Amino acid sequence: MQRRTPTGADRRRFRELLHVELEVLRGELEAGRLAGAQACAGIEVELHLVDGAQQPAMVNDAVLQHLADARFQTELGAFNIELNGAPHPVGEDGLPQLQADLAAALAAARGAATRVGAQVVSIGTLPTALPEHFRGPWRSADPRYAALDEAIATARGEDVELRMESPTGPERLAVHLPTIGPEAVGTSVQLHQQVAPEEFARRWNAAQAVAGPQVALAANSPFLFGRRLWAETRIELFTQSTDTRCAELRNQGVRPRVFFGERWIDGPLDLFEEDVRFFPSLLPVVGEEDPLAAVRAGRAPLLGELRLHTGTVYRWNRAVYDVADGTAHLRVENRVLPAGPTPLDVVADAAFFHGLVRALAQAPDPVEERMPFEAAHRTFQRCARLGLAASAQWPGVGEVPVDRLVLDVLLPLADEGLGRWGVPRQVRDHYLEVVAGRARTGRNGATWQVAAVRDLEAAGLDRRAALARMLAEYLHRQQEGEPVHRWGGVGT
Repeated sequence: MQRRTPTGADRRRFRELLHVELEVLRGELEAGRLAGAQACAGIEVELHLVDGAQQPAMVNDAVLQHLADARFQTELGAFNIELNGAPHPVGEDGLPQLQADLAAALAAARGAATRVGAQVVSIGTLPTALPEHFRGPWRSADPRYAALDEAIATARGEDVELRMESPTGPERLAVHLPTIGPEAVGTSVQLHQQVAPEEFARRWNAAQAVAGPQVALAANSPFLFGRRLWAETRIELFTQSTDTRCAELRNQGVRPRVFFGERWIDGPLDLFEEDVRFFPSLLPVVGEEDPLAAVRAGRAPLLGELRLHTGTVYRWNRAVYDVADGTAHLRVENRVLPAGPTPLDVVADAAFFHGLVRALAQAPDPVEERMPFEAAHRTFQRCARLGLAASAQWPGVGEVPVDRLVLDVLLPLADEGLGRWGVPRQVRDHYLEVVAGRARTGRNGATWQVAAVRDLEAAGLDRRAALARMLAEYLHRQQEGEPVHRWGGVGT
């Protein structure tokens, strides 16, 4: 991407194209030219690189050169890489194949990192990262990251302010930085589900309804810049670090770019139209395609400007338009999960999501007709703060502890949905038992990290030393591969 400050003319042209492409997408949907659902699901996993002292290692270019694997690419921070996994079937033995592929890819990444004196860690927020790590050359070399950093800073007009406090204790964070760099401290797992256009609204609504329990079960981000904060601090970190609003705009109720949403939807165009209507462009880069000419020629339009724009509105469940092998399709991209702790944990989370969303979307009584949208949003926030100690609201149940909701209601639904995907009983039991184990024991990545640091501090280590020691133990257990609910304490 060429580094050039966008002009007013650039923004006007980009805005005009967004509205043209919205109408093109509307026409493609009405004409039924988008592909239907597929029984395959995609996955992306963001990863951290650390050195021998467990500090961020700014070496992603060198690691990627040694990997020489097209599945891996850079992310925002020079201490991040991203794995784009190949789509796998949800049914039959697709989930075990996905786990095997993830484990093999992580092993390859570890081998490449070792050659440059680094280690690969799959964790939500990197607990050893500190503000001073963003005072040097922290950013990946690709110019698109510099363009995004500059665009967000220009839109906001002031430094990034991170202000958070623990919901369960006295710890709090207040820091100002002149960059979106802190966003790179949080890494995620992104799940993709290709959806038929006529099914999109119910799938997206179902994904929104279960976002809170997903976060509670998988929370793996309790520390940021040396402070113990939320169970899944990554949620609020991402919201604040990419915020284009100054305080006055926040007070006016202007929407943040990290956006849960405001209502259930009736169709995919609802999301694309909101993104165009409510959010100014960050990167008004115009491509070469004429979308109207593409349609007249019988080709699936790429809609490059619309895709670029919606990629800078960071919904926790995003609508994705894409073209593969000449055919356009829609996906629900689920973005709520942190990275890690192990490939088994990640695939268990994927199984829970895909099964639950399918069961809810195909139920005769839609969840969106039984549950206020505000309740889903409130539960999402509460689960990010408190993790498995949170309560959740669910239709027909009321407000209950999230572990009871998972064990009594959501796991049976997920099992039903996986059965509809064609997942064999033995495979369903294997992965859903990992989810159930977290709910029964109250142990996920976040609770394990907090307990480990507490024990290390009680043994005399200060916070920085305890975080580094905890991360070293975490890395060891991650490589062993046992799911996190079976991890024991950290010896001193």
